[in-house]
Amino acid sequence: MVPALGGPGWHPPYSLDVAPDPHLVIVLAAAAVVLGGLGLLAALWSLRDPAGAPASPASPESWWRGLPGVRVLVTAGCVAAGILAFLPPSGSGDHLNYAAYGRMVTLGLNPYTHGAVDLPGDPIADAVERPWREEPSVYGPVATALQAVASWVGDDSLRLTMFVLALFNAAAFIVTGLLIDRFTRDDPVRRMRGALLWTANPLLLYHLVAGMHVDTLAIACMVAALLARGRPAGSGALLGLGVAVKVNAGLVALGPAWELRRRPARLALMAGCAVAVVVAGYAIVGPEAIAPMTRTSKAISHASLWKLVQGWLQGIVGPGSAYRGEIQVGSLLLLALIAWSLLRLASRARWTSGSLPAPPRASGGLPGAGRGLDAPVVAAGLVVAYLFATPYILPWYDGLAFGMLALVTASALDSFVVAHLLVLSLAYLPARVDGVPGDLAWLSGELRPRLAWVLLALTVALVVWAWRAAGRARRPRASAARPPSAP
Repeated sequence: MVPALGGPGWHPPYSLDVAPDPHLVIVLAAAAVVLGGLGLLAALWSLRDPAGAPASPASPESWWRGLPGVRVLVTAGCVAAGILAFLPPSGSGDHLNYAAYGRMVTLGLNPYTHGAVDLPGDPIADAVERPWREEPSVYGPVATALQAVASWVGDDSLRLTMFVLALFNAAAFIVTGLLIDRFTRDDPVRRMRGALLWTANPLLLYHLVAGMHVDTLAIACMVAALLARGRPAGSGALLGLGVAVKVNAGLVALGPAWELRRRPARLALMAGCAVAVVVAGYAIVGPEAIAPMTRTSKAISHASLWKLVQGWLQGIVGPGSAYRGEIQVGSLLLLALIAWSLLRLASRARWTSGSLPAPPRASGGLPGAGRGLDAPVVAAGLVVAYLFATPYILPWYDGLAFGMLALVTASALDSFVVAHLLVLSLAYLPARVDGVPGDLAWLSGELRPRLAWVLLALTVALVVWAWRAAGRARRPRASAARPPSAP
């Protein structure tokens, strides 16, 4: 679970190096993931009133007083993130890639055209694990810049390089949690839900903080952009920074774009600032940074439901092709179906960036308020649709959905996303090739493909639920809603 880190032992992060039995480690990790996921589901459901509906600020709170206080949860999550920054990253070997890409920059190599294999004998690059040793960076220029800073500080010490990256990552996670807490501060139920979905979420602490994935940086930018959308220039700059960390975070930008569709001047200002930041970043690193992203966009992960489709096609038509083009088209159609289903439900159920229904007409505030779906709702629907439909999915990708959901109305969609992350967490336990004993190879060779069936069933259930819930939430006709005339 924890790749070895070279460098002086007094450099952080720190470890006891007790090397427990791999089977015990996997059992403990699986138990933690399952208990964390089920506990999170139970806590979220305890925030609903006895009838099963999301609570309002006026609702009695006796039925969720069994949970710790919001401040306790927020503080505990922030402290946990801080402590994890001083421990070696675990769960995958992605952080070793980050260190190698930063090392390439400091040595004058382009990380978008070279892999770790091009630095033989280097103490940082040699730590990169299979199958990523030949792969160039697929991350944006902002991520690469932070990786270069960490490499400059750490020099030949992989431990110190990793510690600097961990500090960046933990700071992004904590800032995101504090932003969500501040945004929901006027509603105790929303505030508690925000803490559960992000700051005190055991699955996110495991993947985003202990796993130290770069997605955390992009999510922080996108959450800040949505909360700053009343200032188009600042929101646009933050959106651009998020895309310049990881390009798939750009889906979030469609939320503010939809909200500002009737205000072309504001929309142009926001889009112009976002594009300027992205273009400036990629102009610095060069056009070579685009090619690796186009290659990875055609990949299919082993736990994806599209791996099942690929196997069916190869069984029917023949194994001579990976059918990646057909699967890409199919995934786009599925994405459109899920997004339409969720946004249709959101419109009819009047989801908003709050726990109460939107007012019937605008009354000041942010552009678009009270005139249909607002930016966080659109962003959340599109991000969840992408995560359920994309052919290449890994557990830490789900963090973006939790960041968006923490800003919008509570619904059963929370449970679907938690279940999605729980299944993916078990499928990629651990998300490594090197260091896994041969008798545990069945975890990736047998269990992971079988869990793709669970994700397929979960995706079907999500669409069915969205359509049925939208039918139940159909708005009454104006004539039916008109009050009776006086006698």
